[in-house]
Amino acid sequence: MLDGQTNQVVAPRILAIVNQKGGVGKTTTAVNLATAMAACKKKVLVIDLDPQGNASTGFGVPRKGRDADSYAVLIGEATIAEAAIETPVPGLEVVPASTDLSGAEIELVDMDHREFRLREAVVRHAATSPYDYILIDCPPSLGLLTLNALVAADAVLVPLQCEFYALEGLSQLVRTVERVRKALNPGLEIQGVVLTMYDRRNNLSDQVAADVREYFGDVVYRTMIPRNVRVSEAPSYGKPVIVYDMACSGSRAYISLAREVLARESSLAANAVAA
Repeated sequence: MLDGQTNQVVAPRILAIVNQKGGVGKTTTAVNLATAMAACKKKVLVIDLDPQGNASTGFGVPRKGRDADSYAVLIGEATIAEAAIETPVPGLEVVPASTDLSGAEIELVDMDHREFRLREAVVRHAATSPYDYILIDCPPSLGLLTLNALVAADAVLVPLQCEFYALEGLSQLVRTVERVRKALNPGLEIQGVVLTMYDRRNNLSDQVAADVREYFGDVVYRTMIPRNVRVSEAPSYGKPVIVYDMACSGSRAYISLAREVLARESSLAANAVAA
């Protein structure tokens, strides 16, 4: 992205959306946070790194339209610019995923710089990147695909469902982030934890939210994503919920989350300049 004041290219800020548990609202958060950020006049790219390809489906990208995809980017057969597809949301593009990505974990094992494949692709693209933010939707595991995302990212955003086992396994994710920081990506940090599937009618949701805030403190966003049927319906129409029904509680929550994420990003940038 070109800085209008200095005429220098500013590298996009890269956020990996990670949780090794499935069903926590990870892809839903990636799709709708990206859409809300685009609605805030940011140029956004989503890299779908999950072999299920649900983020791609959530933007209405047909399976037959995924010839150049994140798999091709990882193995060096395509650049990010060649793989990126415009979505119906202005200012938002997606690098889709296909089922080919399911074999990438095995193929990457024998490749040089296997943990850096995505980072190298992003760095090559950075000089001409039109994006303010790149969001990486990771698979529900801590394998080589997620490791590539963590090495490429500036920060991690963790969706955490308001369910009984919410904190189970989270310490493993925190340890993984710490190991990646020490060995491969010294600048990596946890940008925030977002509570998903919050049900105000359920006392358990409040208890889990309190436990998570006690554990993580200010790292947890104030915004909580409620359980909302419109959020669940939207992917079947190939639309983010903000496009499908902007007035529903889920849409309002993701818009609020985007504002909070961007405010935190602005604060981090200001602190970095001051330092």
